[in-house]
Amino acid sequence: MKRPTHRPRGLPHLATAATAVIAAATLTGTAVAATPEASGAAPDPTGHAAQRTDRAAPGPTPTAPFFFLIGILPSGHEDVYMPDGKGGFGDPTGVGAWKGLAYSVSVDPDLTGYQDGSYHVMSNGVLNLWRGGKLTKVATGWNQYTRVLSPGTLARGARTDLLARDRQGVLWRFETRAGGTLAPRVRVGDGWNQYAQITGVGDLSGDTRADIVARDKRGVLWLYKGTGDGRKPFAPRVRVGDGWNQFNKLVATGDVDADRRSDLLARDPKGGLWLYRGTGKASAPFKPRIRIGTGFQQYRDLF
Repeated sequence: MKRPTHRPRGLPHLATAATAVIAAATLTGTAVAATPEASGAAPDPTGHAAQRTDRAAPGPTPTAPFFFLIGILPSGHEDVYMPDGKGGFGDPTGVGAWKGLAYSVSVDPDLTGYQDGSYHVMSNGVLNLWRGGKLTKVATGWNQYTRVLSPGTLARGARTDLLARDRQGVLWRFETRAGGTLAPRVRVGDGWNQYAQITGVGDLSGDTRADIVARDKRGVLWLYKGTGDGRKPFAPRVRVGDGWNQFNKLVATGDVDADRRSDLLARDPKGGLWLYRGTGKASAPFKPRIRIGTGFQQYRDLF
């Protein structure tokens, strides 16, 4: 597998968070070892290297956060890729496996601009929160949802929100509370099962509100601008462009190139990973794509 060409430069806070992923795997009884795919140089878990290079970089914000990219192998093991702040990712660090994991969604619970945990949807429908090296059971029955994501705060609250699409195509908003518990769900709208992919982290349109994008089954990508209203969090959709069915995975990790604009990642069926830099303009939210890695077809999921 070819890796992104940039060397790891991850921020100290991100390095600490990645170290906590390994700690969490240990606490849950999973094996923690570098996988064969993680043979490159690993990010410095102390953050010392990052402290030497990160001073010139602008800091992340809740509307343009710095998250790391995680790939889940068919075995259940995870590879963590730290953003280098230049539009790529460093070499992966292999960590343990989450038993019974269906998929995950990264979160910034306190809106610091950094990834500080993740919600795990398990195959039995249990929703867990990992944060600070601890795994907490939050809810059950989440196998009713086919997609879960966290674009940030949708109502300008103090904490992040979750969006969940059920099997009937209804989209629901969950406001997170202190400790990771969830407020009662609020119906956002129906008809969302027309989309094969839904993702988004932070602001894509330049108005400081969290947005999402959705790709329909014909390959058209649509932008849903945030409104700041928790009960009607999105404005009518805006067409971004067609041809997006060339990708089998869209994933958002926030600001990859440290320009204070959220970006979009796309994986093609051959494993190529592409970066679409954000422009901050709703009329044309992304610049032309740049390939930043290959071999990503080995992952059954990316988040």
